[in-house]
This record gives sequence, C-alpha cells and structure tokens, in this order.
Amino acid sequence: MMRTIRYQEIAQTLRDQLRAEGPGHVLPSESDLSAQFDVSRVTVRRALEMLRDEGLVESRQGFGWYVATAPVQQSLSHLDTIEGQLSDRGVRPERQIVEFAFVDAPERVRARLGCDHVLRVKRLNLADGEPFAVVTVWCPAELGEHLSRRDVERQPFYELLGLELRGASQIIGAAAADEADAALLEIPVDSPVLRCERVTTTVAGQPVLMSEHIFPAHRTEFTVELPLAEPSIVPSGLRLVE
Repeated sequence: MMRTIRYQEIAQTLRDQLRAEGPGHVLPSESDLSAQFDVSRVTVRRALEMLRDEGLVESRQGFGWYVATAPVQQSLSHLDTIEGQLSDRGVRPERQIVEFAFVDAPERVRARLGCDHVLRVKRLNLADGEPFAVVTVWCPAELGEHLSRRDVERQPFYELLGLELRGASQIIGAAAADEADAALLEIPVDSPVLRCERVTTTVAGQPVLMSEHIFPAHRTEFTVELPLAEPSIVPSGLRLVE
C-alpha cells in the first residue's frame, strides 16, 4: 500500500470541505489550520499550495487563502448598473436591503447633493448567491419620498427617480473593510477593498444621487476604455489625488 504523506491527507480533507463552500469563501488562517490539524504551518502551506496547483484555491495579501473564483467584472465605459451587466453574462444578481431610512445628510453628502435631508439606502449585492458589494445610496429626501423599501430592492435608482440623467463621475480608491462591511461581505476585518464613490447628475447638471460601493478586492475587476489622446504623463480620465 502506498503511504500517504501528511500534507496530502490535509489537502484531501480540505478538498472535501471546499465542495461545500461558495466561490470566494475565505479559508481559516494558516495558523488556525495548523492548530486544527496539529501540524506545522509549513505542512499546511504545502497542502494549500497543492490545492492552488489544482486551481481550487488562491491566495492574496490581506485575505490569506480563499476558494478560487472568477472575479465579478464591471465595465466603466458608460453609466449602467452592475446587475444589468451580470445578467447579460448569465449571472443571477440579487439585492438585500440592509437599511432604508430618511436621515439628516452627513457633511460629505450635504456638500455633494446640496441638501440637508436624504433618503439613505444600504444594500448587499449578490451574484449567484455570493456577496460581492455593499452599496450605500443617498438621494434628496424630496426625490425619494415616494419610494418604498420594496421599490429600491427591485429597481435601480436610475429608473425610480423619473429624471433624465446626464451621467456620473466616479472615484475609485483602495480601503480596508470595517467590521460591518466585512460581516456582510464575509471577509476578514481590514481586508483590502475597492471603494467607489459616484455622483450622478441630471442633464441640467444637478446632482441627485450619491453612492458608495465597497467591493472585496479579491473578487472584483473594473474595465475602463481609454481613448487615444494627446501625449500626457497622466492617463485620460484620471486625476492626481493631492
């Protein structure tokens, strides 16, 4: 009988467990796995590397090891919802409303929308049942007074406001997941995330929506089309943050 090496036994145990986990699920840390199997971290890492060679797991700084998954991709070439883009690719999008409330506008929202009272909606976005974004949207209270929790769960704000929109500006930066967002996204606290802030305006130039989108960095890719322009040290469409 061929002798099974310890790291191969661990790999097989993890292989069986992974079948029950969804794509993108974060595994316990190497230290926790070492304690679980009563072996060294070197042995655990060799088992994980074996599974990575099989395409079952991946690793990234800030996350550790997680079940291999194809990233959620979004094109930023035009104003559109990511749910629509997912549906076009055969992925089932879903929204879960976490908060729906009329509140006093935070200072940064007041500065962008120019109003004191807003409708604040926070939701969790899922793709084929797996969480991929926490989205918070603010709109002036008078524009949202006719909306219900059910409305914003079923339709994007773009379709509910009844306004002709010109487009939006969007800023994307790196951040760390706080405790609340990490719990919703099922990732470790302080994991790297992409934070997108978007302000949508009407054809008259009036800002009517502000939104914040938090994406786990290991599950998200953005595609941006860069038109040919005059030579510059700064790519078109980007600005330096001072």
